[in-house]
Amino acid sequence: MKTVLILLLLVTSSLASIAQSKKKHWDPFLDTLQRRTIQWFLDVTPKETGLTPDRWPAEWSPSSIAAVGFALTIYPIAVERKMISRREAAERTLNTLRFFWKSKQSPDATDVSGHKGFYYHFLKKNSGLREWNCELSTVDTGLLIMGALFAQSYFTKATPDEREIRNLADSLYRRIDWTYFTQASPAMSMGWTPEDGFNRSTWNGYMEAQYLYIIALASPTHPLMYASYEHWLSGYLWKEHYGQTLVNFMPLFGHQHSHCWIDFRGIRDSFMRVKGIDYFENSRRATYLHRTYAIQNPHQWIDYSDSIWGLSACDGPKDTTFEVRGKRRLFRSYSARGTGAEEEVDDGTIAPNAAAGCVPFAPEIVVPALKAMKNKYGDKLWTKYGFVDAFNPTYITDKTPSGWFDSDYLGLDQGPIAIMIENYRNGFVWNVMKKNKYIVDGLKRAKFTGGWLDRKH
Repeated sequence: MKTVLILLLLVTSSLASIAQSKKKHWDPFLDTLQRRTIQWFLDVTPKETGLTPDRWPAEWSPSSIAAVGFALTIYPIAVERKMISRREAAERTLNTLRFFWKSKQSPDATDVSGHKGFYYHFLKKNSGLREWNCELSTVDTGLLIMGALFAQSYFTKATPDEREIRNLADSLYRRIDWTYFTQASPAMSMGWTPEDGFNRSTWNGYMEAQYLYIIALASPTHPLMYASYEHWLSGYLWKEHYGQTLVNFMPLFGHQHSHCWIDFRGIRDSFMRVKGIDYFENSRRATYLHRTYAIQNPHQWIDYSDSIWGLSACDGPKDTTFEVRGKRRLFRSYSARGTGAEEEVDDGTIAPNAAAGCVPFAPEIVVPALKAMKNKYGDKLWTKYGFVDAFNPTYITDKTPSGWFDSDYLGLDQGPIAIMIENYRNGFVWNVMKKNKYIVDGLKRAKFTGGWLDRKH
């Protein structure tokens, strides 16, 4: 029976994909979700510094440089959606880039924002200086730079402000010494702190950091060599899971982040040329995989179904264990949740952004899921800023008889919602980034070929 169900789901997904490619049906709900999500960035990000909070409304939250990178991409989308003027978007962008360019770079442990062109993961929301003892983050600096490069290619007018935006984005990018994080291995270290040195974990194998290697390879000042990307590819796991054969990575955000800025349709690196698909198709398969997992619901979490699904890195109720409806359950706070061929982390927590960030890959199953979540849970989940970060219907206590619903929104999770809706609408972010010489050069240095890339000379 299980085999038959998987085969039926595979046929359904293939037919739906073919139908979708022939005719795109736009649901007005996506307009509402996108506008509410964009408004979150506009309301919570200070115009003077651009230091978008990691989360809101938590008062203790610092700024996250990853959230800032998403915000830099959101502002032009807000212009295209007629939510703000181009002048306001340019002002916000320029203030942000000026702030980061002027912020202190030093190997010191305190009163500093970054080192070697990289920035600390979390910055104090008022001063922009290192928060806690957080790491100098390669992947989060990468998200910040992707936002800056997007701004560089969007703000192309000859005005003083837009010219300065382009120059500052270039300067920030050129300042980064990518080789600093590859001293021990061709693969980039995930981070560094003055207290403990380099993180032993590296960016190797398929995950969210693909864009990181693309911009590192293209650097005009401190580039990585192809051997680094080759090392990244060597860690791939190509395996069948829940009826889909794909490059595995558990949480859905890993199948989304690079796609926010790069159109992978029709272009392939050496690994994908052998497999005969592109990364867009890989993400489509991952999307269907997660839905199939929820339908089969092997651990019997409450409410999992064909319209309630999506595991990713997100908030969770609490690190605790207790009995729910006669079954002992382990719950987690913030965690990277997901399902893969060789690893699985699931505590019944669903992240609406996990599905929403997949809308270009499989709108035929994503949009109904988002609407079902909104309709089923109402204002516990759906607010003036769209969806809260996560919810868990199985986390039933005296204080949460209907399950747990988050009170925060996370910039890292809000960003892909608005960006991927726009890419699904008209390919806006993808098309702007196709004009960026560094993105094109990075893809070519990673030995991508085919599709739109072959038309770039």
